[in-house]
Amino acid sequence: MLVDKQVNFKKTLSNDYIRGLVTGEGCFSFHTGCRKKDGRKYKIPTFYIGMHERDEGLLRLVRDSLGLHNTIYNHKAWMGDGHKRGRMAVLVVRDFNQLKDIIIPFFYKKLEGYKAIQFMEWLEKIGKDSDVSDRFKSLYRLYKWGIYDENPKFTEKFKD
Repeated sequence: MLVDKQVNFKKTLSNDYIRGLVTGEGCFSFHTGCRKKDGRKYKIPTFYIGMHERDEGLLRLVRDSLGLHNTIYNHKAWMGDGHKRGRMAVLVVRDFNQLKDIIIPFFYKKLEGYKAIQFMEWLEKIGKDSDVSDRFKSLYRLYKWGIYDENPKFTEKFKD
């Protein structure tokens, strides 16, 4: 039986659904492909979620439900183990403002299991890694000052 690929998705996903999806498929890490003028690599805090290309529509829903403006990339999966895998759809967030205003408040103290540990270790590493720029270290300072505990939507008052 053939399945129609045009699925009528909801317009938005629930926050719990998104957090569950990220628990299984997401990652809080660093992009290290950038170099300073002196040749040293620097790290950019990164939120990443990747799935088989058949779920690209679901990633669009995640992006749109969170209010992100990122492109969903579709690229060849490479694992280096000789097995052929399907293409991957990925959502990558490295933008400072989106990390500060959307990603961190959305996930802060709202994840369970190992993903909660990974998230908190990521925040700590942002502040303590010398290869992370001072601008991104301010994300760590906001966390340490308790801003995300006291008023996670603190930046909304600055928006038009």
